[in-house]
Amino acid sequence: MTQDEIAMRISRNEALVFFEWLAKVEPMGTTVFQHPSEEKVLWKLQGQLESVLEELFAPNYTEIVAEARTAVASDET
Repeated sequence: MTQDEIAMRISRNEALVFFEWLAKVEPMGTTVFQHPSEEKVLWKLQGQLESVLEELFAPNYTEIVAEARTAVASDET
């Protein structure tokens, strides 16, 4: 990691909830960007999450996300 980079830590549950939100709002066109760089950053984060979240390919993905949302909402991240 260089000085121009930062590392952020979020739980797996938080990552699943965030990924699902990104996947949902992008096709709907509901996200308002003031600059193209904002959209680019979100795409980059989404791509990074796709590369580490093996749950995305689980047959019970919907259940996994529901459990993650419950855990995050109740501060059980």
